[in-house]
Amino acid sequence: MLAVVESATLFGIDALPIKVEINVATGMPVFTIVGLPDAAVQESRERVRAAIRNSNLRFPSDRATVVNLAPADVRKAGPAFDLPIAMAVLAATEQVPISGLTGCLLIGELGLDGSVRAVPGSLSVAMAVRKREDLKLIVPWENYAEAALVDGIKVIPVKTLLDAVQVIRGDTYVIPPRPDPEELLSRALLLHVDYADVKGNLAAKRALEIAAAGGHNLLMVGPPGSGKTMLARRMPGILPPMSVEEALDVTRIHSISSITAGGTRLMVHRPFRSPHHTVSHAGLTGGGSIPRPGEVSLAHRGVLFLDELPEFHRDVLEVMRQPLEDGQVTIARAAATLTYPARCSLIAAMNPCPCGYHGDRLRPCTCTRSTVEAYLRRLSGPLLDRIDIHMEVPRIPHTDLMKSVPGESSAEIRERVVAARNRQHARCLSFGWEPRANSLLMPKEMGSACPLTPGCKELLGNAVQRLNLSARAHDRILKVARTIADLASEESISESHIAEAVQYRSMDRRLFG
Repeated sequence: MLAVVESATLFGIDALPIKVEINVATGMPVFTIVGLPDAAVQESRERVRAAIRNSNLRFPSDRATVVNLAPADVRKAGPAFDLPIAMAVLAATEQVPISGLTGCLLIGELGLDGSVRAVPGSLSVAMAVRKREDLKLIVPWENYAEAALVDGIKVIPVKTLLDAVQVIRGDTYVIPPRPDPEELLSRALLLHVDYADVKGNLAAKRALEIAAAGGHNLLMVGPPGSGKTMLARRMPGILPPMSVEEALDVTRIHSISSITAGGTRLMVHRPFRSPHHTVSHAGLTGGGSIPRPGEVSLAHRGVLFLDELPEFHRDVLEVMRQPLEDGQVTIARAAATLTYPARCSLIAAMNPCPCGYHGDRLRPCTCTRSTVEAYLRRLSGPLLDRIDIHMEVPRIPHTDLMKSVPGESSAEIRERVVAARNRQHARCLSFGWEPRANSLLMPKEMGSACPLTPGCKELLGNAVQRLNLSARAHDRILKVARTIADLASEESISESHIAEAVQYRSMDRRLFG
């Protein structure tokens, strides 16, 4: 007998519909899965057989069972096909009504005892189901809080294979209440790390505030113990709160990577990713035999912190150039090309030399000039051009460390950042553009968004000529100046705004030659 069950497989961050076709007929006892399955899907045969038998249901061990996963030219990966294959077997052997499977899409991994376990990517599957009003989604119980975040679809969670049988048969089944994304975001608290904990470093705090307000990339250079990591870890706390759309966008990427966000499954805080400098190409930008998002995509709409920047392999850093420019990562394979979003703020930190004390006023540097130059040359000019703000972070004076008065809190800085972002969004809407931060302005839009007086043009032109800056650096100076003006609630860019923005670019020529 033939039975067909609908399921889905992940393709990048999206879910593709898959039809699980099964035919049970007389013949040599065999259980075969075709349709380009990977090893995990092939192993479904043993999990499905044991789960059905341990649930006191009948498995057709005396007949030929063939499972086809259509379309056959799309590679199927992961254990999410266990539950639909098991239900197709039960339908083909008339243990559940085939009519009950009509309009249902199932995903889930089976345990040998018949339990249904969570699978990655349930949010992507729910978003795909939303496009079809005739479908209801049956998911593992642990995936319910995530899949039910998508409005407009019916989601039914099951704990065991027998629960799924009960649903397909149409028996009474209790569904828990759906989570409300807006309520979850409204109850999100500020992170436990706060800029009030940071003593001194007012100039660095100012640079981070500008970076947060305009979505700019930032590089901090300073000796060990100057507070670079401490400053960077507090960056998410001053970024604007996420909207429901942004939270779902972030949660979707973490879902396919099997990274959960606690019991709610919704990412209510902007992500902060800090990979070690030994990270590989695939670990940073994504890839692998079965492509998965890398750290730059996991930091989407949040912060990617690269500490000890020159210690990263140069070729690994160079692959960051395209994501920083385009806000996405494209992974090309022979079978398909996948694109992952990667719109994040890069915050990088480094020492000025191998020993860390080049230029320090209190401790002498033990490096030779050639050693310092070789260390700094690990960073290429094109990569530095894509970092808008370069900031020196000097050693914190002892007097500042002894102060008992806390500094400005993250909440206070966040208010100014949100106000500046609102000004940017309102400006974009006034020109008929999609609302976005200043760092994402297109070159053709900068003439309208960043008008300059003759004095500003002359100051900027002199800076570009004297510092020998590239055209990309010129545009980034202009965007940073636009953000500085927005923080000051000024519509026009003044010469003081240009001067401060140029100050954040001068170090790349002084340090990097």
